[in-house]
Amino acid sequence: MGPRLVAAVFAAAALLVPAAHAQAQDDVTLLRVFLHDGTSLVSYGEPAQVDNRVIFSMPTDASQSPQLHLINLPLERVDWDRTTRYANAARMAHYVKTKAEDDYAALSNQVATTLNQVAHAPDPGQRLSIVEEARRTLADWPDQHYGYRKTEVRQMLSMLDEAIADLRAARGNGRFDLTLTAFADPPTIPEPLLPPPNLKESVEQVMAAARAVDTPAERTSLLATVVATIDRSKDALPSEWAAATRADATDAIRIEEQLDRSYKQLTQRTMASANYRARRADIPGLERLLLSIQRRDAALGAKRAEAVASLVAAVESKLDAARQLQLARDRWALREPDLRRYRLAIDAPIDLFNELQAPLERIKSLAGSPPATLTFIQRRVARILNLVSGIVPPEEMASGHALLISAVQLAGHSAQIRREAVLASDMSRAWDASSAAAGALMLAARARADIQSAMRLPQLR
Repeated sequence: MGPRLVAAVFAAAALLVPAAHAQAQDDVTLLRVFLHDGTSLVSYGEPAQVDNRVIFSMPTDASQSPQLHLINLPLERVDWDRTTRYANAARMAHYVKTKAEDDYAALSNQVATTLNQVAHAPDPGQRLSIVEEARRTLADWPDQHYGYRKTEVRQMLSMLDEAIADLRAARGNGRFDLTLTAFADPPTIPEPLLPPPNLKESVEQVMAAARAVDTPAERTSLLATVVATIDRSKDALPSEWAAATRADATDAIRIEEQLDRSYKQLTQRTMASANYRARRADIPGLERLLLSIQRRDAALGAKRAEAVASLVAAVESKLDAARQLQLARDRWALREPDLRRYRLAIDAPIDLFNELQAPLERIKSLAGSPPATLTFIQRRVARILNLVSGIVPPEEMASGHALLISAVQLAGHSAQIRREAVLASDMSRAWDASSAAAGALMLAARARADIQSAMRLPQLR
């Protein structure tokens, strides 16, 4: 191995000597979430972007183990680029403070061991392979370690490039595979790190977060945290500032509570009116009600977007129901002549069946049915069936009409079974007749209800 190669290898190894070892720490990195207005909020650990929200834990005091409050902000209020730059800078600073020298020492040992093998490798090809492997390890290291010691690493790479060139020349190859390394750092916008907030600054941070969040419950919770923190630590805070800040937080809580009451009243009054108007199919009234929600929300300062959106959706649902109801009523109005003609035609069969109610009740209760009564039932059933056979029900009455026919047929069966039970003195058949009579009465009641319902103007369910 030539003198120039030896010098290059050992010079590179010398650059790997680590500086004074830094003691690792396990403290959590305090990051910052920057808003577009320039405000920054401390994040205890990494903020997360979930859909169109930014979520992070914010310390509410300056203790070693601070109480944390989960903050949920709309992404549109957050300067995410600056937040990301700050996080990278903070992570790099934390890395340099805790692990960088340990990692650099490990790299030193790895590369130094590899380079020492060069002196003992008798074959030029083997020496070249060892130096190229050391170079690959060095080339990848800065990008994977926040650019730590990149100047020293670049110097080593240049020296190793010279050594690689000498080794390739020593092999006597007529062709050279020359790899030129050009280092160009990507442009970065420096983001200076901010010191951890003191107690006063922590309270101010919570107040700033309360102004930034868009959820009333979260805002009230943050304001309550401000009041509790000041009450708990008032001796450690400037008295005038603490009193003024507490008063601001208390006033803000009172305003939030008043807004909650106002929007609750708006919702209650609006829904009562919407229900009333929907039952009347008052479509213009419901449309005016939607406009009134917007006016009232504007008068209150548009402070409850979610509540208003939910209220508008509920009223729009009532409006849809009212339109469906009006459509049903219009159809009913067109169909009313046919419905009335059917009702006039079916009145006689229904009246005839009503005469069967008392005899059927006696069969149902097993109270005794004379032969004349059973004959009366069977003859009346035949007459009713003859009448209904000539009646064609409209579509709306088809279900009730079918129930009525079933009731009449079941009444005839109950009389026939009762007659068989009497002749055979069979109590079991008597109970069968009772069941048939009960079924006839029940179906008839349902038929009458369905027919009467179809005759009424449609109502909102």
